[in-house]
Amino acid sequence: MGQTLTEKVLDDHLVDGELETGEEIGIEIDQVLTQDTTGTMVWLQFEAMGLDEVQTEIAAQYCDHQTYQFDFKNTDDHRFLRSAAGKYGAYFSRPGNGICHNVHRENFAAPGKTLLGSDSHTPTPGGLGQLAIGAGGIDVTVAMGGAPYYIEMPEIVNVRLEGELPEWATAKDVILELLRRLSVKGGVGKILEYTGPGVESLTAPERMTITNMGTELGATSSIFPTDEQTKDYLERLDRADDFEEIQPDEDAEYDDEIVVDLSDLEPLIAQPSMPDNVVPVSEVAGQDVDQVIVGSCTNGGYEDILPGAKMLEGREVDKKTDMIVAPGSKQASEMLARQGWVAEMMAAGVNFSEATCGACIGIGHVPASDSVSLRTFNRNFEGRSGIEDDNVYLCSPEVATAAAIKGEIVDPRDLADELGDLEAPGVELPDEYDGSKTDLISPDEAVDDELVKGPNIGDVPLKDQLDADIEGEALLKMEDNITTDHIIPATQDILMYRSNIEKLSEFTLSRVDDTFAERAKNADGGFLVAGENYGQGSSREHAAMCPMYLGIEGVLAQSFARIHRANLFNFGIVPLTIDEDTYENIDQGDEIEIVDDVYEGVTSGQEEFTVRVNGEDEYTAVLDASERERDILAAGGKLAWTKEQAEESGSGAAPADD
Repeated sequence: MGQTLTEKVLDDHLVDGELETGEEIGIEIDQVLTQDTTGTMVWLQFEAMGLDEVQTEIAAQYCDHQTYQFDFKNTDDHRFLRSAAGKYGAYFSRPGNGICHNVHRENFAAPGKTLLGSDSHTPTPGGLGQLAIGAGGIDVTVAMGGAPYYIEMPEIVNVRLEGELPEWATAKDVILELLRRLSVKGGVGKILEYTGPGVESLTAPERMTITNMGTELGATSSIFPTDEQTKDYLERLDRADDFEEIQPDEDAEYDDEIVVDLSDLEPLIAQPSMPDNVVPVSEVAGQDVDQVIVGSCTNGGYEDILPGAKMLEGREVDKKTDMIVAPGSKQASEMLARQGWVAEMMAAGVNFSEATCGACIGIGHVPASDSVSLRTFNRNFEGRSGIEDDNVYLCSPEVATAAAIKGEIVDPRDLADELGDLEAPGVELPDEYDGSKTDLISPDEAVDDELVKGPNIGDVPLKDQLDADIEGEALLKMEDNITTDHIIPATQDILMYRSNIEKLSEFTLSRVDDTFAERAKNADGGFLVAGENYGQGSSREHAAMCPMYLGIEGVLAQSFARIHRANLFNFGIVPLTIDEDTYENIDQGDEIEIVDDVYEGVTSGQEEFTVRVNGEDEYTAVLDASERERDILAAGGKLAWTKEQAEESGSGAAPADD
């Protein structure tokens, strides 16, 4: 039996386990990336482990979330990150140079390599045949130390593409169509592998739009085979030597198959407030639009912004609509500027932003009250834009620009018919990506050789070894699809405390219940109760670290998002799965007790635990965990466990996790 593309890359990097669905495997990591809101803890944990130097082929530290540097806390973080990159041997991308995924794809992403990143959209380079996975910061820390990354072997789903995209349909519509079919939970526990004759019709940047938003399906990763399109893109980047042809075997077997006929697609749009609330644009046409933003790590490349520039040539943005372009990298801005497109768009009424995550996480360009914002981003979770009662739609750059011209949501095909001279811009790649590399500092050019810590840089919080007895109040009961944005918001007033867990913890779950943090502080331990898909969204480990700091012992949920589940283990919080009946019968304020000896149960491999509610009713909860995850949980988290392993082995480096 032949291998899938995913299996080939995994097999080439496999150091532990078997490539059997559901089995835990350990893989060697070639590259790691981290960004400024997760990176501070990554490097503090690296320091705490006593590690001396990065062991992966490439480590890159990006500054893309707190770019605007609202006060010294943000700037101190960036100075610390620059010093950590210099001390330990990583590339450092200066604030304003661009979003990690965009800059990484321009400079480092390569076919057949593995990439682990402390950001959920790390799978973006899957469009180049790189197996890239988002993870919690401490997992990235351990990988940087040379240890394997462990993960449960996902199902591999064949997404077979047929046909070619018609005019005005885009790569964004491909992933929106999959979200419409599968929902935000449809990719959980899966890697989406794209095959079929339709693949060759998509450029590498189009493929990376699709793999970027595979995260919104809950997928572990997404990956395309490599071909002439891949080679052509790498040549334009002046990185032809990185090309490697990787294809699945003809007789490869997949766990499932989804067929998408590209020729059947039309312009789509995700309505508020979930990326899977997708309908044809024509169904919501006529809705007035106050704000349009083209950009982000999904559609912020040169080739994403250029279509909007072409559509606006000789035209203006509607007087009642604001249009902003938020490039994914400074390189994209520089190239568009040198070609005159920035001036043309500015003349049409467009405002250019710095190359940053910015508006995507609610920092800058916050929508007005009772307004509609069309964005080419990947997420439209309620309140993520910076205002709680928002109405954010997700769409392609073409749909967004059409709305800016018309002042309302409009199918670009209808606008083209109305205007008569508006042509579909299509996809155009530059002859070469020739932007400056000044803001990307290599390890050889390091500015610092010692860590520089400002007053807002705190310590890494540690948890004690797991107790035998766990009990406490159900401090908060939540619905389905609670995101990491709900648990730890990423707005600028909160984001600046990512390096200061004591302060950051005050905002824990404030978007669900603003009394939670204070109540948790005053309680002697406690539990969180949630429905399906708890912890979806960002990879931020702070969403586990802060509840741990506040004394949360366990989470009872109907299901967990992959990265957040791993982060709960990493910070010593017991993740127990409950059924719908149990969920319905637990109320906020109830007293919860795990009847069993939890430490003994975790270390002995026990799966089912008895949960007693208010000293009377008893229910069953399940701990689905590998032996390694149980060891981590018992130790009180991955940092404590890793240090124990290193001490036992007599090594100061990260252990091989075996």
